[in-house]
Amino acid sequence: MGVKGKLIASKEVKCGEHLIHDLFLTNSHHIPYISPSKINRIDINEGEIGKIGTIMNCRYNEDGQEKIVKYVIEAIDHHKNSISRKVIEGDLLEFYGSFTFVSSCQHQWATWTIEYEKKNEDTPEPLIFLGFILDMTKDIEAHLLKK
Repeated sequence: MGVKGKLIASKEVKCGEHLIHDLFLTNSHHIPYISPSKINRIDINEGEIGKIGTIMNCRYNEDGQEKIVKYVIEAIDHHKNSISRKVIEGDLLEFYGSFTFVSSCQHQWATWTIEYEKKNEDTPEPLIFLGFILDMTKDIEAHLLKK
C-alpha cells in the first residue's frame, strides 16, 4: 500500500454557494464555456446528470498539458451542497492508486477536499490539481457574479 493523503482548500465565494453547487451538479456541461483555459470538455458516459452513480469524463488542461479524468459521482448531499467524485480512469491514476475529490459549498465558502493514495512515496502531493480546481472555481464565481 502507498502513502495516503488528504488536501483541503477553501475559497470565499460571493456569488452564493448554492449557485456553484447547482452548476457542478446539473450544468457541468457549461463549465468548458465558463473556464475554457482549464476545461476542454465534460461528457456523461453513463447515467444522468445530477445522479449518484453517473460516470463522467473530463478533458482538462493542467500545467499546459491536456489531461483526462473519468469519475463516478459517489455521493450528493443537498444540505451541505456537496458532491463526491471517485476517479476510475485517467491520468491521475498513473500516480495514485485511489483518488477522490469532493466539492462542498457552505456559508460563502467553496471547499475542495482531495483524498488520495500514492502509488509510491516519491509521488508528489496533487497540489497542481488542487490549484487547477481552485482556479476553475474562481472562473465560475466570476461568471456567476456577472449574471
